[in-house]
Amino acid sequence: MKLLLDSSSSLLFSLLLAQLPVLSSASPVPHRRPSEMDKLSNQTRNLMKLTQELLKEHAFDSDVEPHRFKSLPEMSNRSAHDLNNLELKPTLSQLHADLKLYEHHFEWLNRVSKKHHHPAVPKLVEMIREMKSLINLLHRQMLRAEAPKLTPATPSLPPQLQYHFDVLQSSHELLQHFKLFCDWAYRAFISLKSKASATQ
Repeated sequence: MKLLLDSSSSLLFSLLLAQLPVLSSASPVPHRRPSEMDKLSNQTRNLMKLTQELLKEHAFDSDVEPHRFKSLPEMSNRSAHDLNNLELKPTLSQLHADLKLYEHHFEWLNRVSKKHHHPAVPKLVEMIREMKSLINLLHRQMLRAEAPKLTPATPSLPPQLQYHFDVLQSSHELLQHFKLFCDWAYRAFISLKSKASATQ
């Protein structure tokens, strides 16, 4: 009986030794580190998600009075067809200037919302923080690509908002506009990925 156990143990040990090369070759392949453009597109997607969540909180049935914000980036001239023809440096520069402009608008909205004790203020603060993070990521990519830094347009903000309903309307318009921008910027970063890799 002892001989049988010894034989079984030896056989098991031999089988384990035989498996060692297989086990070592099956070690997981290390994950590829995300590129800077991956980080930019992921951060933009996070911002778009936050924008959609805030839009749900600001949803109401009344028609929103358009064009309260005269200085927002023009989105009507940016189409999906243009994405294939984007140039790296000017696009990075323009997106950075656009984001700085949105930052001014949302900081204004945050101040106004606090005065009216709007419940969405915490999420708005989170959104501004994420926006600043995206701006910093984008600025680093601009330095790598040697893209020039543009001067953002001067914000043209609505007059003092007297009523809570005015804050709702302004929030809704600004968030809708920023959602369109995030969608386009996300696609632009994906389109520019190969061009950014070629410069590094």
